[in-house]
Amino acid sequence: MPWVPLGGLVLVQVGYPLTGGTARAAVTVAAVLLGYAASVGHALLTRGPRAAARLVVVTTGGGFAVEALGVATGFPFGAYAYSGDLGPRVAGVPWVVPLAWTWMAWPAWLAAVRVTRSGPGRVALAGLGLAAWDLFLDPQMVAAGYWTWDDPHPALPGVPGVPAGNYLGWLAVALVMAVLVRSTAAGPGPDDAPMYALYLWTYAASVLAHAVFLDLPGSALWGALGMGVLAVPLAVAWRR
Repeated sequence: MPWVPLGGLVLVQVGYPLTGGTARAAVTVAAVLLGYAASVGHALLTRGPRAAARLVVVTTGGGFAVEALGVATGFPFGAYAYSGDLGPRVAGVPWVVPLAWTWMAWPAWLAAVRVTRSGPGRVALAGLGLAAWDLFLDPQMVAAGYWTWDDPHPALPGVPGVPAGNYLGWLAVALVMAVLVRSTAAGPGPDDAPMYALYLWTYAASVLAHAVFLDLPGSALWGALGMGVLAVPLAVAWRR
């Protein structure tokens, strides 16, 4: 079953560069919903209802809490605000945004579990693997006008509009999520292939889209380097 929303996600994301305005916002929301369905559905089918519920509480609930905190106080990502393009907001946060944390947190954790047997190593890799996704996500969403920072300085070279401190905030939150999620999947399962595919697709498609279709070469390079720390070993381990 997780292959079904994953297939839909691929089709929707292929169409992202071909859209604009409200159509692009709708595509963005659809992608998040499909990614969320793939991750939560996989957790439910392979680890059971309790594990899926824990995943949702930690990553969806935690994602909303940290986003609401960020919008209200500027901690831990810097002072920023969402536009209304992604739909209704709760405490200043579009309802779809917390779902995105779950979408990538679960495949990042399973990828780390597949790559190493070390407990601390898994937490570190999963946290980095989730946080590195933001090297693609924030530049793309800022370019689309979905959120903005009050002061996007200093920024990574070639990636204007997003303060470098934002990525450190992502890393801190992602590490906490990895610690809390680790009991959900203590080891790799025989049916984890859809989540490996989800992580690797996100990596490869993001590099291609940013470099070729979205005119974001800086984030293409930074994202390729950051997310590749987990994606490349995952590809090698999965092939073996």
